[in-house]
Amino acid sequence: MLGKARLLTLTGVGGVGKTRLALRAAELLRDTYQDGVEVVELATLETGDLLESAVATALGLRDGRPDLMTVLVDYLSGRRMLLVLDNCEHLSAVCAPFVERLLRAAPRLQILATSRHTLRVYGEQVLPVPPLPIPSPGATLREIARQDSVRLFIERATGVVPGFALQPDNMASVARLVQRLEGIPLAIELAAVRLRTLPLEQLARELDERFDVLAAKAPAALPRHQTLRATIDWSFRLCSTGERRLWARLGMFPGGADLETAEAVCSGEGIDRLDVLDHLAGLVDKSVLIRDGARYSMPESLRAFGCEQMPPSEMRQLRRRYVDHYRNLVEEHRVDEMVPEQLERYLLLQRELPNIRAALEACLSEPALACVEVGAAAAMWCFWLLAGSLTEGRYWLERGLEQLPESDPGRAAALWAASMLAIRQGDLVAGMPKLHESIVMAREAGDRKLLANGLRTLGVAAFLAHDTRRGLSLVRQALALHRAIDDLDGVMLALYVASTYGSDEDPDQAAEYGEQLLALCERQDALVFRAYAQLALGVARWNLDDSRQAEALVTTATEFTGAINDRWCLTQCLEVLAWIAGARGEHDRAAELLGAAHAMWQAVGASPEWMSYHTTWHERCTRQARRALGGAGFAAAFRQGARLGPERAVAYALGGPARTRARRPGG
Repeated sequence: MLGKARLLTLTGVGGVGKTRLALRAAELLRDTYQDGVEVVELATLETGDLLESAVATALGLRDGRPDLMTVLVDYLSGRRMLLVLDNCEHLSAVCAPFVERLLRAAPRLQILATSRHTLRVYGEQVLPVPPLPIPSPGATLREIARQDSVRLFIERATGVVPGFALQPDNMASVARLVQRLEGIPLAIELAAVRLRTLPLEQLARELDERFDVLAAKAPAALPRHQTLRATIDWSFRLCSTGERRLWARLGMFPGGADLETAEAVCSGEGIDRLDVLDHLAGLVDKSVLIRDGARYSMPESLRAFGCEQMPPSEMRQLRRRYVDHYRNLVEEHRVDEMVPEQLERYLLLQRELPNIRAALEACLSEPALACVEVGAAAAMWCFWLLAGSLTEGRYWLERGLEQLPESDPGRAAALWAASMLAIRQGDLVAGMPKLHESIVMAREAGDRKLLANGLRTLGVAAFLAHDTRRGLSLVRQALALHRAIDDLDGVMLALYVASTYGSDEDPDQAAEYGEQLLALCERQDALVFRAYAQLALGVARWNLDDSRQAEALVTTATEFTGAINDRWCLTQCLEVLAWIAGARGEHDRAAELLGAAHAMWQAVGASPEWMSYHTTWHERCTRQARRALGGAGFAAAFRQGARLGPERAVAYALGGPARTRARRPGG
């Protein structure tokens, strides 16, 4: 159906296997799409407000402009790719217009969606995903064995009872069981794991009794979604009291949890901390939880069911512990601190982002917790910046600021963070009033660190307005203030801004700042910031005509930022390496690197023309390569580079081949 449909929606009841089918199709078709396949998991989103941000993140886009939809459209408009949107049903009101606009703007894009109901978009093709076939009454052993529902049950049964097989003496029980479960895969899997503690006959009998009770209450045939719910309810009741409580409490975690988090948040009120591990193991054995390394998660149907089982009073207590846990996690894992664990902190926040979102949303549902929400969102400002999630950062900050009293002591820092993210997106209209307000509040409160942050951001705004001298003056004031209060983190940030934006105005001073920055990062073992220091010093060295040192520094930064998927730093590195290749007369390579950088500039929602330290060299490199290769030759090399994608672009920049092409459909 994907051969004839631009939008295909897989529909069906929960637990029928829509996600598994979509992921398998994506895996099989990956090489047939020139620009690849991307999967966006929507089940962890509590609100449709973050749909565009979630898709941008999955595509590796940095939302450098306020209108994120424009960034997505610009990026996808010329690409042939498959976008998989998984679990759309709870966001259908926003998914439908979103999908419609993307398909209209990107003629070579195809979308594969999974949902319990259709999206109702023009041109949508629908593929209902039915349950697995079940045996007919009176079927023979051979006929029963051929049914996929039976094969799934046997496969799962042998996982818990080695040697289990379909035989003449048990075929009737197996057939009756999968018939009762109507071939729904999740229901079959939940039932099969009970063979660990129940004989097959007793398992089938208990299911019969459970469904007979439901049928007595509703004499009409049970709808399939009721069949799954009845199976989940039956599985829930067969768990121990502690396992049931933990199942319900873990429903609060859209992104799953590790043992330490489960112990911290879910213990108490009937669950001893020392018993949490045993309860987790029990739920894994019953196929309620999925263990992935040190992390535990559950299918969306089971998570939603668990949340429904919690009494309101217990839910309130758990929500507060949940919020406190993630507020502390965010505060203790700030990415703007120059510490050896900086990379680990960044990766942890990435992993925990679905749960952090749920905590922020929970705070906004209780006005008294607005200060907690704003404090956490502001503490993540550097994460929002490095992850390219500027729009999402602004979303949480601005919603919190709307509820925060004018007199709250955390307001000034939140205003600064919101202003900084807006200014980085070039949205000076929204950013500057907040910035000026935060600076006034910082002066009144005598908060020198916040004042220094404000002055530094004012400097960035001046640079964006092409007022380089004023920008340098403001950043130098900020640097002096950061140093006066021994704020190493602020010193690092000011040095970076001064060394990059000041490199064309005063390259000697910029190189000195860059050396100081690199030495500081290495002394503090701050790996993420070190890559930015290498880029900054590399640009300064380039402006001093030291291309050899510039290349060494920027190549090292390229390798690191490519490995951690830091698109903002990586994009700039590819741009600088293009200049260096062009200066050596390798114009074909320069054009390909310019193309690779161009695709990523689009992805991050920015342009080399926006940054004074890129503009002149970008134009010169482009002009020289076009003159050397001719218009057609330059365009061909540029297009080839733009098609590479981040991984192959990094490999090429580090010396690998560029011409690794995706297999075209039918080829």
